[in-house]
Amino acid sequence: MTRMRIADPAAFGRVAVLFGGRSAEREISLMTGEAVLGALLRRGVDAHGVDPQHGLGALLDGGFDRAWIALHGRGGEDGTMQGALETLGLPYTGSGVLGSALAMDKLRSKQLFAGWGLATPRWRVMASPDEAGEIVAALGLPLIVKPAGEGSSVGMSKVTTAGELPAAFAEAARWAGPVLVEEWISGGEYSVGVLQGEVLPAVRIETPRAFYDYEAKYFSDETRYHCPCGLEAERETDFARQVRLAFEAVGAAGWGRVDFLLPADGVPRFLEVNTIPGMTSHSLVPMGARQAGIDFDELCWRVLETSFAARAPGAETSHPGGDHGQA
Repeated sequence: MTRMRIADPAAFGRVAVLFGGRSAEREISLMTGEAVLGALLRRGVDAHGVDPQHGLGALLDGGFDRAWIALHGRGGEDGTMQGALETLGLPYTGSGVLGSALAMDKLRSKQLFAGWGLATPRWRVMASPDEAGEIVAALGLPLIVKPAGEGSSVGMSKVTTAGELPAAFAEAARWAGPVLVEEWISGGEYSVGVLQGEVLPAVRIETPRAFYDYEAKYFSDETRYHCPCGLEAERETDFARQVRLAFEAVGAAGWGRVDFLLPADGVPRFLEVNTIPGMTSHSLVPMGARQAGIDFDELCWRVLETSFAARAPGAETSHPGGDHGQA
């Protein structure tokens, strides 16, 4: 999408910042929502926080003109809230129903990446602990085990021995979606924001923990972020092209974040698209935006601008067409 520029805060009308909710990521959503609400108020927007934890009553009674969705995880990021807002005729930020639902589903995201010629870690869907031996034989060790329908590393485990796989399966199975087991990819971890059609500078992540888990993402002061990320300009430009393809592959729109790993062979392995990334003090999209000269308040404003995007059927995505080549 091209940027819909809004100059006057009054043009947004009365804005509901939706945050909190009932997902496993409620804690982070509250942090994101408070930060976004503060930014919009500083810019003169008539913004109000709304927590739909107990339903949509406050939203229905508030006389709102549009919504800034700051909900993470199920019920807010998976197309559910987007569908409710569509039914209410209330414009909202970011991806629509289809893009939100597909991006939240890590399994179908990987299938779409592969279909668009983008590399992704090899994987298996695990239906029973009895499949542990077969999966280790197919993918080797270590492995990463995750629920396909959650975000923020909820329910995720690293497995270094075959004996650990059943317990990791049990933990992932507590959460939404089928259990996804991926080969472990050693290499750099990168996260790249997308804002109104523009790919932001990449952020390279380093953590001393076993992997970039919930604690490392939101609370650890030991996690290191590098932006500029250290890639040569030509490589970062090529990766930005692939990031845009990954974003389009799942039908995402407006803004979001694409995560990939970069092993020694130099071919990025795409993990997922986040359609409502965190906007906290440890969050990645604000880092990339800042490197591009966009401060936090301006970033929140530009995300709010995406609520003016038309959402005609089929408008969120385009057919890949032709051969993009192997990523």
